[in-house]
Amino acid sequence: MNWDQVEGNWKQLKGSIQEKWGHLTDDNLDVIAGKRDQLAGKIQEAYGVSKEQAEAQIAEWEKKQKN
Repeated sequence: MNWDQVEGNWKQLKGSIQEKWGHLTDDNLDVIAGKRDQLAGKIQEAYGVSKEQAEAQIAEWEKKQKN
C-alpha cells in the first residue's frame, strides 16, 4: 500500500494506526488526516522518539499493511 492509498483510506486505517500508536487520540488522527509527515510529528511528540525512529515505525507499519 502506497501513501496515496493510505490517505484515501484514512478513516478505515485509523483503527490500525491506533493499535500501533495507542497514545494518538482521535483528535490527533483527525488533524493528521493521512499526511505522513504529520503522523511522524505526532509520533515524535507522543513517544519522545526522533524523526528517524518515527519514520522507521511508519515504514514498518506500512509494510504490515501490504501483507
